[in-house]
Amino acid sequence: MRKIFVITAAIGCISFATGNLVIFAQSNQQEAKPKVTRVSAPTTTVTKSKFKPTTKLAPFVAKGINWLVKAQNDNGGWGGGSHARQQERDPHAVKTDPATTSFATLALIRSGSSLTSGPNQKEVAAAVEYLVKTVEQASDDGPRITDLQGTQPQSKLGGLVDTTMTTQCLARVLQDTSDSHALYTRIDKALDKCIAKLEKAQKADGSWNVAGGWAPVLQSSNGLQALEMAQASGKQVAPESIARAREYQKSKVNVAGRKVAGVGGGAMGAGDAGVELYSFSSGQRGNAVDAAEADKAFEDGKAQGKLAKDAEFTVNNFQKLGFDQKRARELKDAYERNENQIKRLNDDNLLRGFGNNGGEEFVSFLLTSESMIIAGGDKWDKWNDKMHGLLKKIQNDDGSWSGHHCITSPVFCTAAVIQCLTVENDTDLLRENAAEPAKKDTGAEKIGAEKIGAEESAEKSSEVPESSDTNEPSSAAKGTESTPAASKSDQS
Repeated sequence: MRKIFVITAAIGCISFATGNLVIFAQSNQQEAKPKVTRVSAPTTTVTKSKFKPTTKLAPFVAKGINWLVKAQNDNGGWGGGSHARQQERDPHAVKTDPATTSFATLALIRSGSSLTSGPNQKEVAAAVEYLVKTVEQASDDGPRITDLQGTQPQSKLGGLVDTTMTTQCLARVLQDTSDSHALYTRIDKALDKCIAKLEKAQKADGSWNVAGGWAPVLQSSNGLQALEMAQASGKQVAPESIARAREYQKSKVNVAGRKVAGVGGGAMGAGDAGVELYSFSSGQRGNAVDAAEADKAFEDGKAQGKLAKDAEFTVNNFQKLGFDQKRARELKDAYERNENQIKRLNDDNLLRGFGNNGGEEFVSFLLTSESMIIAGGDKWDKWNDKMHGLLKKIQNDDGSWSGHHCITSPVFCTAAVIQCLTVENDTDLLRENAAEPAKKDTGAEKIGAEKIGAEESAEKSSEVPESSDTNEPSSAAKGTESTPAASKSDQS
């Protein structure tokens, strides 16, 4: 087996291991802003307590949840640790932060608890109280909700990750909470404050690649999820903000399912630190909604006799279904991009990410799982089985998961894995939230038209080499061989 040595980067990730880099097999020992138009939310009625767990937890996942519950601090929050002390794995020896608290709360919610019910109702309630208080104490000015800086999520995903993740978490809680609950009004007001901060901070290209971060493309993906969730909770969200965010994410991957060049901040200029997996999964998440619409349109068209049973996904056939040429092109590309990205999920070089597992890899797997649930199709079971098998192999003996570069925090990593492995519980939620009419009465059609020319060029390009004007490890240093996961090796 080839020996690979990870070089510590001056501005990037610090790996605490050398030796055999095997995908999933490490041991886990311990510009000018466009005008934003605020519009009323869709007229759909939000049904409280609608989304419930539908799948039985695997025992090893339940063990992870138990560990996460015990890792909660007395103030109701969780901490992801400091970038300066990545070797610290004790969840009670680090400061509590809003991003990690939100991420852990989302894991408990997805696995079957809420503000009012479930096995971990008390933990969720304590976490929500902490988050609401944090937002209430934050200044109305600026995009941040905390003065705490230097956390692992901030340093690696971006300085606004506390705002994006807290927005998503509060919106998720609001969807499942009656307005008669004692915390409802405070949650509602805190969410409004977070949404306003996010919309003001969004860049003209649709990203939130601001305030630093090693791989802010992942922060931008979370920003999109946050606004989708907020809109579905009944909040007023600028539809063009969601549309621009989706276009940005989709622009990271061409129709062939390959990364394309682009400027978006981060350690390597494209917002992904030179790691294709991060752009790949973010792009897949941004494309999922259109891919689902394309598939459903064809399914309905065939059922109604508008298309032949063997009709192919072409622009002409989408036009037969009533879409104009621009939208037909978008849907056709979305379908092809989704199919080609799914084919690449067997590419171990892609899934290896940085070379060994960190929080960013776990977030990427989560994004892909959510994308496949939203887009639908018959490949979900295979991917889900793969995730359960591989993630079980690298679970720590105490039930947690931890990273070996960048985001090493066992709390953050465990929360990501739990959400990834319980995503089926939120199938209806994800599909309904993502399907809200974000493009209605906006300039999104113009955005799509502008993308067509760029997309045509992108389709012809293969994976673009990253520039070398950085201290990040080269691809050789990160690992270039795919080796079957055989056993755990000490990487701590």
